[in-house]
Amino acid sequence: MEAAAKFLYQQRMSLSVVIGLSAVIVAIRDGEAVVLTVRPHDAATDRVSPLAGLPFGPFEPEGHRTFELALREFVSSQTGFELGYVEQLYTFGDRGRDAPRAEVGAGAARVVSVCYLALTPAATEALAPDTVWAPWSRFFPWEDWRKGRPDLIDEGIAPALMAWAGRDAERIARARLAFALDGAPWNEERVLERYELLYEAGLAPEAARDEKRADGRDPPEPAAISAALGEPMISDHRRILATGLGRLRGKLKYRPVVFELMPAEFTLSALQKTVEAIAGIPLHKQNFRRVVERTGLVEGLGRMDADTGGRPAELFRFRREVLTARPAPGLSLPGRG
Repeated sequence: MEAAAKFLYQQRMSLSVVIGLSAVIVAIRDGEAVVLTVRPHDAATDRVSPLAGLPFGPFEPEGHRTFELALREFVSSQTGFELGYVEQLYTFGDRGRDAPRAEVGAGAARVVSVCYLALTPAATEALAPDTVWAPWSRFFPWEDWRKGRPDLIDEGIAPALMAWAGRDAERIARARLAFALDGAPWNEERVLERYELLYEAGLAPEAARDEKRADGRDPPEPAAISAALGEPMISDHRRILATGLGRLRGKLKYRPVVFELMPAEFTLSALQKTVEAIAGIPLHKQNFRRVVERTGLVEGLGRMDADTGGRPAELFRFRREVLTARPAPGLSLPGRG
């Protein structure tokens, strides 16, 4: 028993576990939800990746007191952007997670990625090279229902999923619920479920790449299969991004996080457009305003914004002091029906 215990201890000590940090950084620009992306350099060739990824970097136990401090430091140095609001999103540590050679810990026995969600009211353009704000719709085009049900679901995604499902009742049911097929309701929070279904069906180009890498091969980064299926990303960053979008959509309804995306002064129309850009669905104007008024989270400033392109609208501010007095609610999403 003593020899066996010693062997197991030596095996555990020989395994390399590396902790990386990833950031889903969200802003609103020109009425669109955008995420900060980078194109990393390959450590072996120094070539820029053809695919976008999320900002990521190492956690160094000897140099960093906390994960969040490490995150803020490397995001600033990697992208030129200073983080504001940050919360921990999820920890990804499955064995066999794909990692580009440029990523910290490439070749390690296990890479654990601690991911964060960051929100900012300003998509600043003063960024490092190979760093850009990209619309979420580039990676998840099926998620934007603001102008109605996207045609690409019924014209491209549904036929491909049904071909994959065949006569498998369980697969058919999953596709129906995920993509609102055959009259099923659309649930905007199921972003990760939809992406993972496409991945399982081989409709996400990352799937074929990851399968080859799992077999020890070194395939090039994939191109998009079609516009309907979105752009692939490095490593498992599209899965991380889907997790961030789903989390944010859900959190809109029970915490006032949307105000972290707003400037100090805003109109209620701008607030509604921001919520719609994140949730991906159209909202009923009057019902939304009634919801906002009931929360007590905003206060009119008694001044008008003349730069609305139409009739001047009153400016409001977020009553941040409410957060210290009581638990603050989020905003329900009254659809247009």
